[in-house]
Amino acid sequence: MSTPLQSLETVVIGASAGGVEALMTLFDGLPADYRLPLVVVLHLPDSRESLLPALFARRLALRVKEAQDKEQLQPGTLYFSAPGYHLCIESDRRFSYSRDEPLHYSRPSIDYLFESAADVYGARLMGILLTGANQDGAAGLNIIKQRGGVTVVQDPQEAQVPTMPEAALALHRPDYILSLRGILALLAQLDSRPC
Repeated sequence: MSTPLQSLETVVIGASAGGVEALMTLFDGLPADYRLPLVVVLHLPDSRESLLPALFARRLALRVKEAQDKEQLQPGTLYFSAPGYHLCIESDRRFSYSRDEPLHYSRPSIDYLFESAADVYGARLMGILLTGANQDGAAGLNIIKQRGGVTVVQDPQEAQVPTMPEAALALHRPDYILSLRGILALLAQLDSRPC
């Protein structure tokens, strides 16, 4: 891995089945003034409003919110995608939503977020793929790797549902294969400020 961790600008994270519990572990203890924005796609049913921002806001020091169309990404903020839309990051580092067809039966799709973020940030992006029951996110994580970004896969042996991490490992060799606690420690390293 050639990208220095302190040069990264954004972290994108994807999860599906088992993802709520995994994400709670992943962000536990990150400070309110965390250096980077964290953007999450978690597979959700189209039909109802997401309770994730409220659920996570009660448990974390980070600012937590649902990403808004045309909103500029801000440090120290954990963003969740809205249900029923694909979430993308545009070249001006603002969010946009799309109603394109579901990908891997999912809308939002992890691949949509990962691929758009890789186009914008290149080597200054970290992508993390967690537990899940389909292959969404594997191709997008591979594109992050091809663009020079840092890739992280949850250890499939620890994942509640290993299909998604295994699909990623079948496509490329990530920079890190870690437990959730290992990923949390890595996220804490990203927050190191230069002296």
